[in-house]
Amino acid sequence: MSQLLGKAVLLRCPAGSSLQDAGRLAGAQYGIPTSGAMDQMSFRWANHILQNSDHAVALEMAQPGLRIQFDQACQVALAGAQVLVSLNQIPLLNSTLISIAPGDILEIGAFLSGSRLYLCIQGGFQVPHYLGSGSDFESITLPSKRSTNEVLSYLAIPQPNSLGAKPKWETTWVESPEIEAYPGADWVLLSSAQQQLIRSTTFHLSKFSNRMGIQLEELVPNQLEDLPTNPVFPGTVQLTPGGKLIVLMRDAGVTGGYPRILHLTEEGQSKLAQKRVGDPIRFQLLETITDKFDQINAKKVLRFCRK
Repeated sequence: MSQLLGKAVLLRCPAGSSLQDAGRLAGAQYGIPTSGAMDQMSFRWANHILQNSDHAVALEMAQPGLRIQFDQACQVALAGAQVLVSLNQIPLLNSTLISIAPGDILEIGAFLSGSRLYLCIQGGFQVPHYLGSGSDFESITLPSKRSTNEVLSYLAIPQPNSLGAKPKWETTWVESPEIEAYPGADWVLLSSAQQQLIRSTTFHLSKFSNRMGIQLEELVPNQLEDLPTNPVFPGTVQLTPGGKLIVLMRDAGVTGGYPRILHLTEEGQSKLAQKRVGDPIRFQLLETITDKFDQINAKKVLRFCRK
């Protein structure tokens, strides 16, 4: 016996909203981008508290204004940007985990901080999967963006799982301008002066930013030549002949010819995805993988000492 499907009507859908999961990891060999949630840390946390897998499909929004009505009971979780949320026009103080009754209308208001919000639902939104993923991407899925009056299917859960707690998503971790990165494959092509410039410069996000990549304002002058086409990944930082730094994001292509001077950690990618145009960032270079483990252990010791 098949499980009852609920229907969620997008009474109002912000431009650019899309369905995303952990990503299309099997597509690179065909030249297909990874896609998936831009802020993987927020996305995975919201799915975790719903007891979903990382591949449960969520709605990603980069603008306020969502108004969505559910026709069956379910449980949803929000994570990412800090936003104003109301249920049936009643403001919610803790909007991380929300129990939905048939007919309820959830609304997303102003973004107070951050730039991307994830609406996860218990069991995930039910969409076809292509190459192992339900993530929207032009030429792979139809539609590639979600729109007003569209209907999304989900698993109706008459008695949603109870966590016995009220988790609250914290956004303070994205406030720091420090973005963790490792030296990229072509870092060694830079002079010592150029490397120091990248370490010491406070960069700012330009208006040329989307799911494919984020361009930074400040220049790194160089005389580097274009390289033969090489593999690139979400988090790869390319340096153009004109001195621009471009951070490749989830919908970027899988190859490129610009020098790959840095590669962001997953936390760095998620933090950058929550930054806004004009926000400052500084690259915090981790020379080896051991540096990352040392940082994690230091944070654990600090938390222990504070208890």
